[in-house]
Amino acid sequence: MPRYAFKIEYDGRPFSGWQRQDHVPSVQGAVEAALARLEPDLASIAAAGRTDAGVHALGQVAHCDLRRDWDPFRLSEALNYHLKPDPVAITACARVSDEWHARFSATERRYLFRLVTRRAPLVHDAGQIWAVKHDLDVAAMAEGARHLIGQHDFTTFRSTLCQAKSPVKTMDDIRFETRPYPGGVEYRATLRARSFLHNQVRSIIGTLERVGAGAWAPDRVKTALEARDRAACGPVAPPGGLYLTGVSYPDQPFD
Repeated sequence: MPRYAFKIEYDGRPFSGWQRQDHVPSVQGAVEAALARLEPDLASIAAAGRTDAGVHALGQVAHCDLRRDWDPFRLSEALNYHLKPDPVAITACARVSDEWHARFSATERRYLFRLVTRRAPLVHDAGQIWAVKHDLDVAAMAEGARHLIGQHDFTTFRSTLCQAKSPVKTMDDIRFETRPYPGGVEYRATLRARSFLHNQVRSIIGTLERVGAGAWAPDRVKTALEARDRAACGPVAPPGGLYLTGVSYPDQPFD
């Protein structure tokens, strides 16, 4: 059976998350329902990461095995047709080897978190950016983030429901940039690592927001990390500002 990889974009607001669940909408369920219109009774698809409810994706990657030898372009076009009206799109499709795996072959995952400071409520970006009313010190946030770079025990910054075997992860990079936003300023954080724990990104961003607001000193991030205690973490940022932007592989399937 030929194996196909998909790059997937979605708005996470209508879904309970990536993972298929009974009686609630999921991104995996939407994609599998579209695939079933083409080839019924297929096994489930595998993804690079299981995003939470309300989290978005610009570059989620998944794979599945099909019976028919599809042209990748025609396959993506057919899936996009059957995905309507769900806010999910297949932006790339490629034939891959039988050994290639969307999750286990991945060497890096990249996330973006969008945060805006302004007094007025959000209208067009509601549910897609975290909005706060106070100013943020981005230099202090970057200073706090530096304590998280490298290999650490991230127990403080993972959900108590996390099922990972180990809390030890290597954070390759956390960077901030600012840009104008109507009535305020947008802050964009990009995070890179081979893999992430459940709620790790949102826990980190929520903590760094406290640093930017002046409620935490940057060195307190180091203290929280070394505590290895979930109670030492700052508040968890809401899911709407988080985007899975890309996944890297030794043999990148997409041009």
